[in-house]
Amino acid sequence: MNIVDISAEVREAKSRFGIVGNAPALVAAVQRALRVAPIDLSVLITGESGTGKEFFPQIIHAYGARKHSKYIAVNCGAIPEGTIDSELFGHEKGAFTGAIATRKGYFEEADGGTIFLDEVAELPLTTQARLLRVLESGEFIKVGSSTVQKTNIRIVAATNVDMMKAIQAGKFREDLYYRLSTVHINVPPLRDRGGDIRLLARKFAADFAERYHTPAITFDENATTMLSHYPWPGNVRQLKNVVEQVALFEAGNTIDPEILRGYLPEATASFTPVVSVDGSHSYSSERELLFNMLFRMRNEIDTLRATIETMESGAPRDIRPFDEAAPVEDTPHSLVRYAPFPRLYPDSHATQDIKETQDSGMTLEDTERETIRRALERNEGRRKATAVELNISERTLYRKIKEFGLE
Repeated sequence: MNIVDISAEVREAKSRFGIVGNAPALVAAVQRALRVAPIDLSVLITGESGTGKEFFPQIIHAYGARKHSKYIAVNCGAIPEGTIDSELFGHEKGAFTGAIATRKGYFEEADGGTIFLDEVAELPLTTQARLLRVLESGEFIKVGSSTVQKTNIRIVAATNVDMMKAIQAGKFREDLYYRLSTVHINVPPLRDRGGDIRLLARKFAADFAERYHTPAITFDENATTMLSHYPWPGNVRQLKNVVEQVALFEAGNTIDPEILRGYLPEATASFTPVVSVDGSHSYSSERELLFNMLFRMRNEIDTLRATIETMESGAPRDIRPFDEAAPVEDTPHSLVRYAPFPRLYPDSHATQDIKETQDSGMTLEDTERETIRRALERNEGRRKATAVELNISERTLYRKIKEFGLE
């Protein structure tokens, strides 16, 4: 779905609540919240932790008939089991040790409005029974009381738990689940939102710079691609955390993959297919990644073959397989199978240079020198652009230029 296809109401809701992104699944979730908002039904919002589920009950309340009444958000997982009933339904004076006065609960306080029960799957079974009664009849009883009270509220709940598994495990009441999920809204994980990752990263970086008056960071194209391919198990919350760390320690810098890698956990190497904004599968991104893998494999095999041939001939030679983790200083001058060769595109200049020099019978060292020389010529001596083309750091390029006398 393109941005031009998004209704004015959806755009307004996104802007009002700071929701960034145009992924079809996200837009569909916002549309569903807006559609159900005027109809007084209970809603269950599901999605992984960190996806932004808390925005949707706010949309439902703000665009519904109860918008001028109270909105109370309750984190059910943060309230101890021994006090959850008192928090939700209130208690009478003397109902338990420490109950020195009668207290209203959230259901009484929110009368006429909306109550949002976050992490609803964490409720104890006894509290679930009380909640079911509220949903069915609008009635509840305070802790330590025998008087039935009425409340007129709308309940919106959210969870990151697989409710069917929770029901099968006996941890959640099936009848309560169906009462809560009259309307179901699913919030997509960040890894399924394609181009939204780039938009969010730029927003978080700009927000951080504005809030703390620091020089803004920018992400180069390769770093942006790395962000898009990272699986983000912590979703939007994790992305925000990472971007803010980078914005703090790399203020004013252009962020490349080498810098970004230091702020991402080990899962950086994994790949999740990117979904384009229009909902189609991004096969071009997958092809790029596959070509990258194939060229890395080919280079490693060639290096291994050269090592074996050298060993068989008995001539000492310092050749070893490519190791991305090895410090630049430790990389031997004869190692030509380093990062510039496994390019994302099979018809890249660097790859063509390698093929031509290999076909000419040049030595490994000559191949490396010629590849760098041609790349420098194409980029008119601009070392930063040359390093980007060869997919190596500027530091490595400077060392190679000096080593091969290409100044």
